[in-house]
Amino acid sequence: MELGLIGLGKMGGNMRERIRRAGHTVVGYDRNPELSDVPSLQALVESLKGPRVVWVMVPAGAPTQATIDELAGLLSPGDVVVDGGNSRWTDDEKHAAELAERGIGFVDCGVSGGVWGLENGYALMYGGDEENVAKVQPVFDALKPAGDFGSVHAGKVGAGHFAKMVHNGIEYAMMQAYAEGWELLEAVDSVTDVREVFRSWREGTVIRSWLLDLAVNALDEDEHLEKLRGFAQDSGEGRWTVEAAIDHAVPLPAITASLFARFSSRQDDSPAMKMIAALRNQFGGHAVEAAGSSDTK
Repeated sequence: MELGLIGLGKMGGNMRERIRRAGHTVVGYDRNPELSDVPSLQALVESLKGPRVVWVMVPAGAPTQATIDELAGLLSPGDVVVDGGNSRWTDDEKHAAELAERGIGFVDCGVSGGVWGLENGYALMYGGDEENVAKVQPVFDALKPAGDFGSVHAGKVGAGHFAKMVHNGIEYAMMQAYAEGWELLEAVDSVTDVREVFRSWREGTVIRSWLLDLAVNALDEDEHLEKLRGFAQDSGEGRWTVEAAIDHAVPLPAITASLFARFSSRQDDSPAMKMIAALRNQFGGHAVEAAGSSDTK
């Protein structure tokens, strides 16, 4: 099939390549002309045959809204827009309603996989009507990991991003647990090789995971994480998870504590936050701060 893909950054560029490897045609647009296949959104839309599927991979909020507004004036009834960024689920409902007025379908898709997705595939959580999802399904099949898992039609519009938001909240708590355990091991004199303790947990334990593998990768690169400042940003989805928990009266003590731990990292050079920063860099290519630097934001 043909796909228009808007936003060719770290994830979008790799997604374009993975979809092409599956035999589909992808026309990509990015504000950076060195990455773009076409000079404008209008040129992207005109290059596709109807019914068109256009996938948006730009930052959440105003950039996504502006892109969808422009597409609304360029696309035709029967076309479908997919928001694969990290939008809030409540924005999805608004976007779907706006596009429906013009007969244009909308699907929201939470995407996980980071910089490793090109080779390993992307975990996909999507929401929308069956009819619209079916038009995008060949792309979902191309992006997902091999095997039976890694892709789910989570429900109505907004369900995909809500599921991805909860996924990221769980990720916060898991990373925090690994980080705190690492800091405690580093603090005692009796444990002389913390990195190898972490490596030993990769087989036969109930806490083995891909995040643990990435923690070992980070420790192989910098055994005591001395090159990093103990500072970690939050993407916003952790905050949304906690807000949703409050709205629905669902207790999330571990996830909430992990979010507040990131806030504390902006006040002190936290050892545990060095591991959080290292893990975010390992799986998502997120920027880290060198030891000795200070946050000026």
